[in-house]
Formats: sequence, C-alpha cells, structure tokens
Amino acid sequence: MDVRDELMEHVPRLRRYARALINNRDLADDLVQDTLERALGRTELFQPGTDLRAWLFTIMHNVFANQARKASARAVHVEVDDESIHESELAVPSEQTRSLEMRDLDYALQRLPLDQREVVLLVGLEEMSYADVALALEIPLGTVMSRLSRGRERLRALMAGTQPSAKLKVVR
Repeated sequence: MDVRDELMEHVPRLRRYARALINNRDLADDLVQDTLERALGRTELFQPGTDLRAWLFTIMHNVFANQARKASARAVHVEVDDESIHESELAVPSEQTRSLEMRDLDYALQRLPLDQREVVLLVGLEEMSYADVALALEIPLGTVMSRLSRGRERLRALMAGTQPSAKLKVVR
C-alpha cells in the first residue's frame, strides 16, 4: 500500500484530535487539511517501517504550533465571560445531562495548558503510547509522563470544581 493511500486511513483520527484540540469544527478541519497537504508534499521524508500515525501527528502538532504563534502575534483578545447573562438563561432540561457532561469535559480540556492538553488527548483519546506521543511532539518521554500526570490532575480538579479557576456551569 502506498503512503498516500495509508494517509486516508488516518483522517478520522486526525479530525477527532484536531476538533478536541481546537474546539472549532471549521478551524479543526482546516488544520487537518493543512496537515494532509504538508504530508502529501513531503511523502519522501516518511521513513517506511516507521509509524505513519506518529509522523502525521508530528506534522499536525507543528502546523498547529505555527498557526498558534502567528495568530497570537496578531490576535485581539476579547473577554468572553459575559456577566450580564443571568444563570437562569443557561438552564436546560435534565434529560440533557450527558450532553452537559461532555460540554463540561470539553470546557475543562480547553482550560488545560496547551502542552498538557496535547498529551492528554493523544494518550487518552487517540490511545497513543507514551513513546509515540514523545516522538510526535518531539519531547522526551519523561516530559510526556509529567505533562500527562499534571494534565490529568488538573482535569480532575476542573471537573470536580475544585480548581480555583474552574467556572464550570452548574445546572439547578
């Protein structure tokens, strides 16, 4: 099987990771497209016999980091918490509890520092080995374990509402 054919098998995983990383469907799809474009343009750099998935996630990580650097250099920061909206306007019927739990998890994931969020998502969502994550993010294995530990701990605190900066919405 050609590398180009194998790339297509990894698109769903790339999309899932990108959407969890960015939390914006359109921007995530753009990230996947940019990743595939870069990978297709550099197939000669892929070493047969190595993990194509790790190579693709390395490319995605680098593309995302480059885009984030460029965006932060020109971004206008706007306050997103609007205190003028009363909490009762956010209430939803109780049958949507599962949806709220997913929203809270996504909210908590977005509150993790990027370096921790990347590792938590690659290990937890993509089920990559620590070694593959280290390879994909180009960081030492010990750093992967440390970021994962700190990320999981902070995620648990955010979900439990014990993190000082946790502002998860409570439905009554």
